[in-house]
Amino acid sequence: MVEVAAQLAAGHIFGCLMRTSLLIAPHSPAEVILVLSSVAKTWFKKEHHHGKTDKTVYNKLKPMSTQQTAQKIFIQMSGAPGSGKSTMARMLGESIGAVVIDHDIIRSSLLDANVPFDQAAKQAYQLQWALAQDIMKQGHSIIVDSTCNFEEVLERGHALAQQYGFVYWYVECKVQDIDLLDQRLRNRDALTSQRTGVDRPPAAAHGARAGEDSHALFRKWIENPCRPLDNAIIVDSTGGMEMLRDFILKRVIG
Repeated sequence: MVEVAAQLAAGHIFGCLMRTSLLIAPHSPAEVILVLSSVAKTWFKKEHHHGKTDKTVYNKLKPMSTQQTAQKIFIQMSGAPGSGKSTMARMLGESIGAVVIDHDIIRSSLLDANVPFDQAAKQAYQLQWALAQDIMKQGHSIIVDSTCNFEEVLERGHALAQQYGFVYWYVECKVQDIDLLDQRLRNRDALTSQRTGVDRPPAAAHGARAGEDSHALFRKWIENPCRPLDNAIIVDSTGGMEMLRDFILKRVIG
């Protein structure tokens, strides 16, 4: 079931890339399909890891008329690694019937397919936006679960929302305590692209982050994030996640 679904998803994503004229050079189409199949399998396996059945995973990709809002919504997540933004993205997605695009799954799958670290970072964003655009064309609300540390990422998300007539929201999960972030990172099951601690860059970086001041980097992410002027929701994600979800939903859908 997972293998078949992954192959179908890979073909769909590849078609999406070709329609948007995004090429993943220097890899051949066959190699790209293998990479994207890995992306899809990783996503499906992650869903199973959270205790979902095949039927539940399949239903997540179908319109959810009882949960979807009349107005389509684009939510752009933000927050330092370990802040809980992926957990919140999934909770919000289940509540409003939105499709969640997990940037870390895409990037990790590229790394698992031996795409160089810096190249994988660029290609993961290309895939992320191609998928987002295709999903929005189909009329589904969407949540982009990726770090929002650069102005161009913020602008791209806002531009897509405007292009397709979606209501744009920025949701930032904020944790001021770097030691708490470090504890969370050390306790989680990290993907290939993810840190395993504040001072532990992804293993796949292979020294690409050597010499960085990790604590200064995290302070920058916490204290100086890229934020829009309007429709921004910032929550202290050291609190109860269900309570925070309900607070966000009240702002987003009333």
